[in-house]
Amino acid sequence: MLNLFARASVSRALQPLGERLARSGLSPDVVTVVGTVGAVAGAAALLAQGRFFTGAVVITVFVLFDMVDGAVARARGTTSRFGAVLDSTCDRVADAAIFGALAWWYAGAGQSRELLLAALLCMGLGAVTSYTKARAEGAGLRCDVGIAERTERLIVILVGTGLDGLGVPYVLAAALWLLVAATAVTVVQRLVEVRRQAALLDASTG
Repeated sequence: MLNLFARASVSRALQPLGERLARSGLSPDVVTVVGTVGAVAGAAALLAQGRFFTGAVVITVFVLFDMVDGAVARARGTTSRFGAVLDSTCDRVADAAIFGALAWWYAGAGQSRELLLAALLCMGLGAVTSYTKARAEGAGLRCDVGIAERTERLIVILVGTGLDGLGVPYVLAAALWLLVAATAVTVVQRLVEVRRQAALLDASTG
């Protein structure tokens, strides 16, 4: 949802940085990989050890850096199908690292089977959400719907993690269970939208 309303504003804000990186010779693919590696490293080294506030800050920086790849591509005047696939794949890796690190913490020192389950459900449902969109686009349909797209999911989990690291009680638990519910709703919304579009196409060609 935020993607639809904020994409143009974010693109304009990131364009100057993208132009500077493009002049330095960095390719969009390198920016994508660096952002992903940084997010994964932050999750493994910090979130998995219960250092939630620092981890949230580090991951946020690298997630924002990863978002610059599109601005670099526009500045260089180059786009590629491989770059699009790489970007989407790296997004899934970063997401899995964040929720996987939280699951690791709660399976060990965090000692919470309930929040371990919530983190695993967030990771699995997030993957299903992205898979549904990918399969829809592969079938020639659009699937840009849902109350919890990747941007929203990252905002909720990183804010919740950061506040928990500052000592705010129950906020991360609330964020995780909120994401479980919202991501499940998003999967249903996407399936309903795909069914609607497929029915219209079938009717027009039948």
